[in-house]
Amino acid sequence: MTENTAPVRVLLADDEHLIRGALAALLSLEDDIEVVAQAGSGPEALAMARAQRPDIAVLDLQMPGQDGIEVATELRRLLPDCRCMIVTGHGRPGYLKRALEVGVRGFLPKTVSAADLAGIIRTVRSGGRYVDPELAADAISAGETPLTPRETDVLELAADGTPIAEIAERAALSQGTVRNYLSSAATKLGAENRHAAVRIAREHGWI
Repeated sequence: MTENTAPVRVLLADDEHLIRGALAALLSLEDDIEVVAQAGSGPEALAMARAQRPDIAVLDLQMPGQDGIEVATELRRLLPDCRCMIVTGHGRPGYLKRALEVGVRGFLPKTVSAADLAGIIRTVRSGGRYVDPELAADAISAGETPLTPRETDVLELAADGTPIAEIAERAALSQGTVRNYLSSAATKLGAENRHAAVRIAREHGWI
């Protein structure tokens, strides 16, 4: 970084505190990258982005309140100069197309190294795009999911027979909303109940 070049201002949003903290510490070692804000939920990420106006927002796909794609959609409207990247600890191939449709510039797994992440941040900041090759291949083989991100999240939480009340608490939603999402997912998948919906979604690689 030259003396006249400002560092890339980065927002990190991930509800796993240890992962977020480790990434922030490692990225802070880069001369040309400055982590200006951290958030643990979708709404917090939006609030921090409004306050700090970062150049790049690195967003976890799954977060309480609003997921990464929903946050990216809002940021595109609120801060059009802020470029968004999605990181995910899950295959979630059906989300790649939606992420690209809302203007996400990077889509990568949480297994990416800090050094590679720093390089991808620089690529995205300079106007480029990065999609992890394995996630792209998975997306092509799985086909498009008919489920929304929230329906997918709730269906995945229900996969092990988790009670509605617990799903609602973990997803930060009301029990009625959880039931609506499960019913909608089952209808879209042509399933007679949520257990059949889980099986169908898993067979297609959508959860």
